[in-house]
Amino acid sequence: MISVTADFERLRGLLLSRIRDVPDYPKPGVLFKDITPLLADPEAFTALTDALAGLARERGATKVVGLEARGFILAAPAAVRAGVGFIPVRKAGKLPGATLSQAYELEYGSAEIEIHAEDLTTEDRVLVIDDVLATGGTAEASLRLIRRSGAQVAGVAVLMELGFLPGRTRLEAALEGAPLDVVITV
Repeated sequence: MISVTADFERLRGLLLSRIRDVPDYPKPGVLFKDITPLLADPEAFTALTDALAGLARERGATKVVGLEARGFILAAPAAVRAGVGFIPVRKAGKLPGATLSQAYELEYGSAEIEIHAEDLTTEDRVLVIDDVLATGGTAEASLRLIRRSGAQVAGVAVLMELGFLPGRTRLEAALEGAPLDVVITV
């Protein structure tokens, strides 16, 4: 019988083998982690989708939030597989109708994200899914937005954490005890 740890290590190895390093993108000195080969591989993408859907079920999520833009690609199929709703968190001005918005600080400036005001209720438990945890600003703002809507935070799940950046530290206070699940740390 294969242990849960062995299954996770197999998944991690499969996913890592499908993530391509692109040096000097988008600017010199940056090593970009490209997930498009992972998305193009049906075995790897299915395995990741199943793992994220399993987390949504395990955390009791009734909705899954995907953060613009690559978070949409991971969160939508995980929500379908888990049998829960999908809510996109978009950059300000991209959603029609009534929205809730949350501003947050970037390293140089600020940004704002939005959801449709009616998409979350006080009955919802929400799992946030994104591809990368880097500085943590967008994820932190999404947690504030979810709580402002009246919904509960079930947790945050990311494919990759860039361990050399302060995202985890920034996000921990905003999680207020909700779990942070990371598949791969680089």
